[in-house]
Amino acid sequence: MDSAMLDAFGLRVLDRDECLALLATAEVGRVVFTQRGLPAVQPVKFVVWRDSVWFPAQARTDLYGSADDGVVAFEADAFDEDVETGWWVTVLGRASAIAECDLPSRRPELSWRLPPGADVRCVRIPMEVVSGRRIG
Repeated sequence: MDSAMLDAFGLRVLDRDECLALLATAEVGRVVFTQRGLPAVQPVKFVVWRDSVWFPAQARTDLYGSADDGVVAFEADAFDEDVETGWWVTVLGRASAIAECDLPSRRPELSWRLPPGADVRCVRIPMEVVSGRRIG
């Protein structure tokens, strides 16, 4: 393994293509956003589409509100403690709140099961900065 590809902790640094391939295998990630001036984290189901991370958010919530042109972080990962392997990918971008979200109809494989009548919108995070690490 090329030592230039290891970080200070001996973790392998992933390139953008590896990060995107790994993100495509995950269904749940975490969004880091600002809630009343403090950092907040919320798990979300998501999909990678058109060089962005997309996820549903209930309208009139702090998560949806902070996504209206807010800088957010998104992280997804997978670990197997038995064999001491894993990876994580982080995406940084200026989120957009999308009121008219037809993504589930365009991507029927999405498993966003939403309650009938729920005022659910989409949030889009363009992949402005993508980084990732692998262990094991």
